[in-house]
Amino acid sequence: QVQLVESGGGLVQPGGSLRLSCEASGSISTKTMGWYRQAPENERELVAYITSVGRTNYAGSVKGRFTIARDNAKNTVYLQMNSLNREDTAVYYCTLGTTFLDTYSPTSWGQGTQVTVSS
Repeated sequence: QVQLVESGGGLVQPGGSLRLSCEASGSISTKTMGWYRQAPENERELVAYITSVGRTNYAGSVKGRFTIARDNAKNTVYLQMNSLNREDTAVYYCTLGTTFLDTYSPTSWGQGTQVTVSS
């Protein structure tokens, strides 16, 4: 079982930026990597994913503001978050999984990192 460890969360002002990182304990080169988030009293939602060949998909609420990227040599996936607003406040989870017909299915989850957008 691959272990996923997130970092980079924290407190940021509205309009600010953060970059989340997720390092895997094993190779991610053949896997799809994704980020989910869960805000208080909300269901967990898929934010973005990136396939093994670099194809990306974003939730409508973050498209144009967030960018997912991967570095297979470092077994690491990133989530660059710009123009943050209060609605982005949530625990962000790194995931590893597979995609089939544009449906992403995570099989491993990190522990999560808190992102709080507040003035």
